[in-house]
Amino acid sequence: MTKAAEGEADIVIFDLEDAVAEDAKGGAREAIGAFLTGRSEAERERLWVRVNPLDGPHTADDLGAVMPVGPGGIMLPKSRGRHDVEELDRMLTALELENGIPAGTTPVIALVTEVAAAMFTTGDYVGAPRLVAMTWGAEDLADSIGALSNLGPDGQYTFTYELARSLTLLGAAAAAVPAIETIDGDFRNLEGLSARAERVRRDGYRGMLAIHPAQVPLINAAFTPGDDEIAKAREIVALFEAHPGAGTIGHQGRMLDRPHLSRARQLLAQVEA
Repeated sequence: MTKAAEGEADIVIFDLEDAVAEDAKGGAREAIGAFLTGRSEAERERLWVRVNPLDGPHTADDLGAVMPVGPGGIMLPKSRGRHDVEELDRMLTALELENGIPAGTTPVIALVTEVAAAMFTTGDYVGAPRLVAMTWGAEDLADSIGALSNLGPDGQYTFTYELARSLTLLGAAAAAVPAIETIDGDFRNLEGLSARAERVRRDGYRGMLAIHPAQVPLINAAFTPGDDEIAKAREIVALFEAHPGAGTIGHQGRMLDRPHLSRARQLLAQVEA
């Protein structure tokens, strides 16, 4: 936990779910609670906790152990749809009030494709309380549908998992929250990680989960707009500001229209943030 917290990740997520055996859940809660207790409020803003899924017996105990020390946010695994986020919101509100935390201030990121039924609800998260990002998972999805593997002979995700990635991206766009790419378990293949991060960023993803400290700098680099991108975005915005009534503008041998302007503004907003 110390090594992760001292690293370069924007958000550090301590896991109470898949990384912890059943008989070790209690000890893990105590360890995370003690670690968070020793951190300032500013430090805790980037220290989140992944609790266990709502259809199991552990979620209430997880939240009861970590909420008194104010984690930066909660990751909800195996979300089956908006109703799970709403149920989590009710649980968090009660614990916030009980512990002197302003109600509604603990954000949530939802893992939205880890069970088969959840694939059909990725578009239902519009306006879900507390939701600040959506991500997806391929390993638990493979388990949910009884697949032998989620990878093809070429080492790439097969159709069902690419579909999960696309549905998550579309669902996040509909909910107006960032889409976060799932992990790359092959943490030694840093070249492959960089290529994948750059590809999903082009598709619209705004970040990626890491499982090893060596992955973090490469992910940060892939998702940070370059100087050329920023300059081009500013140029597009300036062109449209100079021609406010134009729907399309010819520029350097190609036609720019309003979607180009929108994407440029989004990129500059990301840089400013």
